[in-house]
Amino acid sequence: MNALPEPIMMNAPKLLVIDDHEEVLSSLRNFLSKKSYIVVTASNGLDGLKLFEAAKDGFDAVITDLIMPNIGGVAIISIIKKRAPDLPIIAITGYGEQPESLAREAKADVVIEKPFKPEKLDDIIQGLLAKK
Repeated sequence: MNALPEPIMMNAPKLLVIDDHEEVLSSLRNFLSKKSYIVVTASNGLDGLKLFEAAKDGFDAVITDLIMPNIGGVAIISIIKKRAPDLPIIAITGYGEQPESLAREAKADVVIEKPFKPEKLDDIIQGLLAKK
């Protein structure tokens, strides 16, 4: 017999987190799950886009690294924004101004630089979700 999800989880915001660094992905998954988000992760851009396309109920926000092999964050942001223009997207980067300006051009809602405090990310997510 399957247990029903906790009531808080039934209405919890669903996040897609994409990053090619397993340590970053794992720490974000752990932190955000403890904050009562439903967290779906992908370790590369292609898998992230597949998860985005396959999600029947969609996501409430996307968090993506900018610099990744194959499909980078800027391409992910562009593709997702074309299909879901109102979906909040947070870009994270450790590479300074050029990726940041590209992410803004691709219409990321917020760009934050690594390293950052997880609490800051949570505040940004809550702010973006409050605007929806």
